[in-house]
Amino acid sequence: MEWTRDVSAGDWLRERIDDPWRGTMHDVVPRGFEAYARVFHPASRDRPIGAAWPPQPYSDERAWTAFMERHPGLDIEDERVTWAQTAVALGTTMHPLAQWDALARRDEVANRENDPRDAEGWRYHDPDQSALPTDILASVTRVLSRHTSTPDAGFAALWDGHGGLVGHLGIGPSRAFYQADDDGSIARHNQMLGRSFKDVWNNVFRRPTWQEGILSRDVSEGPRLRLPNRDFVLFSGGVSALTDEDWVLTAPWRDVKAESHGFPPGAYSPSLAWPDDRAWVLVSEIDFDSTIVGGSAELVAALVADPHLEAAEIPEGTALGYDIPDPLNP
Repeated sequence: MEWTRDVSAGDWLRERIDDPWRGTMHDVVPRGFEAYARVFHPASRDRPIGAAWPPQPYSDERAWTAFMERHPGLDIEDERVTWAQTAVALGTTMHPLAQWDALARRDEVANRENDPRDAEGWRYHDPDQSALPTDILASVTRVLSRHTSTPDAGFAALWDGHGGLVGHLGIGPSRAFYQADDDGSIARHNQMLGRSFKDVWNNVFRRPTWQEGILSRDVSEGPRLRLPNRDFVLFSGGVSALTDEDWVLTAPWRDVKAESHGFPPGAYSPSLAWPDDRAWVLVSEIDFDSTIVGGSAELVAALVADPHLEAAEIPEGTALGYDIPDPLNP
């Protein structure tokens, strides 16, 4: 894939997205496809080995300090978990229109700080918003590549608000990498750096300079695909480039700078993708905990049947905002 200045390739999306927004998935997902699939982003859970988590709430610092003192060097096991597994563990019902907070029995007002727990001591953590894990995206795109006549030609777009993706003119960096050590010397250096970013006396005289992002300055300052309330950096290339789990190694938005600081190879999951023949569209909206695919009924059935995915067919016009009531888990 490569960056493209010709953002007109995404004009057809604008024509099929609601403007102004109406509170359904079509605020970001184009209308007019035969069917739609909801691919649920996986959640995670963890628990201490040979011990139990302290009582809630997390804000009880004394309980957590005592817990760590009782169990020095404690091992924590963690694993990915599906929404269906979560529902079974917590006694709720999984269904195509499920809302995570209701499924996980999380009280938005009184208990939002505390991750839900089940009878076996597992603590459940929210699914990621806006992104599919690398391997899950590869599984999705393998299905998508079989349902287009142009698997090697198309487009992918990234929301330009992702942290550190694009550079900017300013006095502070697009992002900073903090380190840890045993003697505290690096911590003290990090503290000094943190203070320097907030130095109101010197910053007032400092001229803005270009602060590098993951993408080059040419791309960062280039044209955007502008959709209602969302702007994207557009790349041309077929979905076939995303079907291998190592697709991050060739992605033009690969985070090489993070790798130089010891992080494993990584890249943001595309926010939008579609083939030249427009047989389908993939949308990972930044505020959704699931990815929506619009396409043929055959494509949606294939996604739902794929054993590597947790997916369900949903009707056109579905509302998926976090504040939408869950009809089966009130």
